[in-house]
Amino acid sequence: MATATTHGARDHARAQHGTRTETMPVVPASDWPAAVPGTPVWAETVAGGNYTHRVLARGTELRLTDLAGDACAHLLLYVDGRPWERLNTADTVKVQWNAYLGADRLLLSDQGRVLASVVADGSGLHDALCGTSTLVRNTERYGDGAPQSPSPAGRELLKLAAAKNGLGPRDLPPSLSFFQGVEVRADGALDFTGSAGPGASVTLRAEQDLTVLIANVPHPLDPRPDYVCTPLEVLAWRARPTAPGDPLWDATPEGRRAFLNTLDFLTARGLA
Repeated sequence: MATATTHGARDHARAQHGTRTETMPVVPASDWPAAVPGTPVWAETVAGGNYTHRVLARGTELRLTDLAGDACAHLLLYVDGRPWERLNTADTVKVQWNAYLGADRLLLSDQGRVLASVVADGSGLHDALCGTSTLVRNTERYGDGAPQSPSPAGRELLKLAAAKNGLGPRDLPPSLSFFQGVEVRADGALDFTGSAGPGASVTLRAEQDLTVLIANVPHPLDPRPDYVCTPLEVLAWRARPTAPGDPLWDATPEGRRAFLNTLDFLTARGLA
């Protein structure tokens, strides 16, 4: 179909209606072909070298799936409407006395409150230490790191996602990475351990209203010379936040305090 004229371009664009591609958002999310545990609110497949973002209500569960074994989801979280309260990877690690992410871990802000909890993990290979890739690093490794290049850097893509939510580069803290693991050796050096393979997933629960930013790009320690990153499935559905009496609430003294801090804050604002 010719697109040299305005009418031709319009007809071509309209002809795409209803087309499904391998990587795209599904709108409405309820049209997602597979069942999820609750009412779907977000359904998308993110290509390697691309990004996505969404605002999720408190209690929403978010499942990320590494479809082909080479996805790497670099995640940032912000309290919606209060973006100065955001994911703090240092506190996430040190408050819980553990440098590794996995089931029952909490993702914390620097206010001592829970942003999200990890309710299920079928991968076990994640990273809370290295952050995402940068323009300079990707240019050195792959020849380019710009967002529109064949090898976009994670930070550059997160800048775009942030801008679409009223945030700027100064609002980007270190991110967490899911599906590409890193281990700390006895001498303090970091070893890249790769992925758990196709189909691995991790499920997070929003414990406050959250702005979620995700870049799907290679891990900065990935030793392969080529830019390798495969599609990431993103699904979210309505659920309930963690409440007193849930085993996760009392799993550790530190976690219980973080949940109490969160509940105290939300109650004072009439949100819980």
